Amino acid sequence: MRTFQLLLWAVIALLQQHAFADEVRPAYLEIQAAPDQKSYQITWKQPVVENRRLPIDPIFPAGCDLQETQAPAVNNSALVRRWHTTCDLTGAGVTIQGLSASITDVLVRFISGDGTLRHFVLRPNAPTANLADTDGGTLDYLWIGFVHLVGGIDHVLFVICLVLYIRQPWPLLKTITAFTLAHSVTLALSVLDLLTLPQAPVEAIIALSIVFLARELAQPEDKRSALTQQDPWIMAMVFGLLHGLGFAGALNEIGLPSESLFLSLLLFNLGIELGQIVVILIFTLLLYFWRWLSESLQAPEQTVYQGAAYAMGCIATFWTIDRLILL
Repeated sequence: MRTFQLLLWAVIALLQQHAFADEVRPAYLEIQAAPDQKSYQITWKQPVVENRRLPIDPIFPAGCDLQETQAPAVNNSALVRRWHTTCDLTGAGVTIQGLSASITDVLVRFISGDGTLRHFVLRPNAPTANLADTDGGTLDYLWIGFVHLVGGIDHVLFVICLVLYIRQPWPLLKTITAFTLAHSVTLALSVLDLLTLPQAPVEAIIALSIVFLARELAQPEDKRSALTQQDPWIMAMVFGLLHGLGFAGALNEIGLPSESLFLSLLLFNLGIELGQIVVILIFTLLLYFWRWLSESLQAPEQTVYQGAAYAMGCIATFWTIDRLILL
């Protein structure tokens, strides 16, 4: 029993250590050429976490002089800078300095003089974009959606709470489906500018949704609310509408290509769903391991649920207070 408790609290401590950071969204670099290909307008959106910009910067070819066209400004959770240059970037390579030591990605959008559009996703293990490469495309939004879900620890914790709370396969499938449909709807409405809400209150309520579900999980079953026990899919659908607005935050900052708007939105959403499925599968396997371990150590299985509920509840409470202070 003692060994089991030590293992449980080690996992909780590890979770807390990595969870007190804000979600890291992708950076965005747009390079638009003039029709004559002799000048370029450059927009750089650099994520800001805990009032500090991520230490990543675009590095252009040597001798390329960048002239600032606007003063730097903070937009939502990103520092936005705009430059103009007359150096030739047609076949240039652009590297994101510091990306290899970060946990974020960078979406590069290159618009040539004739209107041809190319997308590149730069990752820590591949921080350079060759603007002459014609392989860049909309498909990268699938990866961005996947990374956004997996890297968004608040969304991950909510899904984990659902898996812990609903232990029967069919009710869990119905609840996860309701959550998925709901956040898909508000994601689309927000990105298409049909529904607009301030991002800060949305993020605070998302954290509060985890507090609510963690509290329900920590309660004995006979003291849980009737709604979450009888129709948990309704609760998941309501909170899913809010989580969809949170998912839209990343897309609203980096934007979607107008010429392939619906395809990019679909791929981004599919990437989110793929990440959600991966999280559920991995956590389900871990849960089976915990159950086996609890039987081997003759420890009550409920200890796992109680410990996870209190850990996630404390983390989400911290997020809620922190995000409310920033309103």
